[in-house]
Amino acid sequence: MPPKFIYFDMGNVLLCFDHRRAARQMAEVAGMNEAEVWQIVFGDDLQRRFECGEITPREFHDEFCALSGKQPDFDALERAGSDIFWPNVSMFSVINQLRSAGNRIGVLSNTCRSHWEYCFAQFRLLQTGFEKHALSFEIGAMKPDAAIYRAAAEMAGVEPAEIFFTDDTAGHVEAARAAGFDAVLFTGTRQLVDALRQRGVKMNY
Repeated sequence: MPPKFIYFDMGNVLLCFDHRRAARQMAEVAGMNEAEVWQIVFGDDLQRRFECGEITPREFHDEFCALSGKQPDFDALERAGSDIFWPNVSMFSVINQLRSAGNRIGVLSNTCRSHWEYCFAQFRLLQTGFEKHALSFEIGAMKPDAAIYRAAAEMAGVEPAEIFFTDDTAGHVEAARAAGFDAVLFTGTRQLVDALRQRGVKMNY
């Protein structure tokens, strides 16, 4: 039987991204060097807590200022940290074909509110292509925590075994399988299309 619901990771599956670009752009806004920003945001747990929904964008900014000793403009810093995404163009046609064939699809992603709001505004496919958005900052748990997979299954309204999921991180795929999902590691669009066809998913690709 084909899956009743298909979830896609966002980063490096639907959209490509570069955290180094974020550190570089935030450093320019704050008047710092890139290594200092990297340590503050990604070297400790600030970004993790942001993606878990433990802190808001304003609280992220406040902590960044306290840790850096700088006072960059809130909007400028948020934009610098979020303008790091570009489309994986080949996947966009796959999503459109899956939707047009009547498949139920969603996004299951570790992301923070700032990144999600930026991407949602920039890439129309996120607004129109997906029925559900299972996002770590809203759920309060990040992959590979089992809680995010349970929440995603509840959102889809199907059993875990009826869900197909793809992610570019092996540990996230393994955790999804442990949660009962049929999950595969994403290595490219053609590989993913082959995996979907093997499972009887209808699509015109």
